[in-house]
Amino acid sequence: NNNNNNLGNITIMWRTRRALALLPRAVQTQTRCKSNVVVLKHGTVVNQDRQFESDVVCEDGIIKAVGENLEAPPNATVIDCKGKYVMPGGIDPHTHLEMPFMGDVTCDDFFTGHCAALAGGTTLHVDFALPINHDLMEGYKAWREKSKKAAMDYCFHMAVTGWDDKVASDMETLTREEGINSYKFFMAYKGALMVSDEELSAGMKQCKKIGAIPMVHAENGDLVELGQNRMIELGITGPEGHNLSRPPELEAEATNRAIMMAQFLNVPLYVVHVMSKMAMEEVARGRERGVRVVGEPLCTGLAKDQSEVWHPDFDHAASHVMSPPIRSLAHDGEALANALSRGVLTLVGSDHAVFNRAQKAKGKGDFRTIPNGVNGIEERMHLTWDKCVNTGKMNTCEFVRATSAAAAQIFNIYPQKGYVGVGSDADICVLDPEETKTISVDTHHSAMDTNAYDGYSMKGKIETTLSQGNVVWHDDKLTVQEGAGRYVKCKPFGYMFQGIEKMPVESAPGSMAAATRIV
Repeated sequence: NNNNNNLGNITIMWRTRRALALLPRAVQTQTRCKSNVVVLKHGTVVNQDRQFESDVVCEDGIIKAVGENLEAPPNATVIDCKGKYVMPGGIDPHTHLEMPFMGDVTCDDFFTGHCAALAGGTTLHVDFALPINHDLMEGYKAWREKSKKAAMDYCFHMAVTGWDDKVASDMETLTREEGINSYKFFMAYKGALMVSDEELSAGMKQCKKIGAIPMVHAENGDLVELGQNRMIELGITGPEGHNLSRPPELEAEATNRAIMMAQFLNVPLYVVHVMSKMAMEEVARGRERGVRVVGEPLCTGLAKDQSEVWHPDFDHAASHVMSPPIRSLAHDGEALANALSRGVLTLVGSDHAVFNRAQKAKGKGDFRTIPNGVNGIEERMHLTWDKCVNTGKMNTCEFVRATSAAAAQIFNIYPQKGYVGVGSDADICVLDPEETKTISVDTHHSAMDTNAYDGYSMKGKIETTLSQGNVVWHDDKLTVQEGAGRYVKCKPFGYMFQGIEKMPVESAPGSMAAATRIV
């Protein structure tokens, strides 16, 4: 069919690591049918509650029918999914695209990052917008401008890096009018992003008032600074100094402190990038006490070992520098995978924040200036499948919960997202459990010139991705349209707030139960 609307759909097949840096360079231009109907036949549909054999009909960006032996309309695109899992497209709750940080800007923007995500089965992500000079509204406007090139749907968290009446007012406006229902507070990065306990508690109270979820980067920033200075005094300046300066005790202490504050204030809490067993155990203890806290491990924490930062090649070691650091795979990684699989930790993110070799090299001679971040937006789904499903820790329904449905519920966009059912958005991924996936820097879709997982092979491969009902990844070919992505607003007072007013601190503030925080 001729495309009179000149939509400019582009099919891009990358086979070299630097291809994305040369965009636009499509090898083929394709058109879009006026009747955009896709039928997934003979697959096994998997949601977080059950799986069943079924066909799925998608039309005009929406799932129109789910059932057996459905008839494909004329001119529909039909994909045979026999022996494969048809699941909600992944939702990555933790990304940093085109983010200014430590004197540089992350390599992937809202187009290249989305290309990578879609090739890995992720169809929506929640990116962290940063305020500009502590101004939240200016930061939001800047991120909306950056996201004009988006190729898939996205949401925003907003970071809070200081506190005054304007910040509180802007939070209320952003939540009420712009659909931001989560705010991140940094307990680390002293002198840059870090907030004090007083500022964090004020932010938590405001989140509770407006129905938004406070999120924390949990590391003790004061002690991290002490640890960094100690390493420099000892003459340890390489990437290994990063890990040595911020051990798991500093992550666990801050995690516990934030959870205790949330319990005292009776507000939900989201702990981002739980990287150590010690921090995970603080989340578990909080949940056991009845605190409404969710913990988010990363695919990096599930799949990588801290020994990488001791690698003799600086580029290799620096590509694994992130905060909190990668821990022991055998000790921490195994515990995190178990906790995620059993629901002690709730959902998995990527913390995709990528800096290339030249950017990372600025930290040679002083690990404190190595830009922090590791890739994962394309790899998250595959790594979680390998570390949790292939090992028998997690079933397929639990995989959907961890990679998609839980994020949709937490950020109050379920079942529009995170669910394969009639009326939901046609954001779907199809995984073949028998196919082999090998991650390679030469074939990935990020703008990066390194990949922390280069050479990693596993059983289980995302073979097809649908975004807004369009086949955007199939047969190892990516079909994307710059600017097609939509900003998805997240409503306040989601399920994490339901019934919170019944807690003793609210329902009986003068009672003994309120005094002792019995829940």
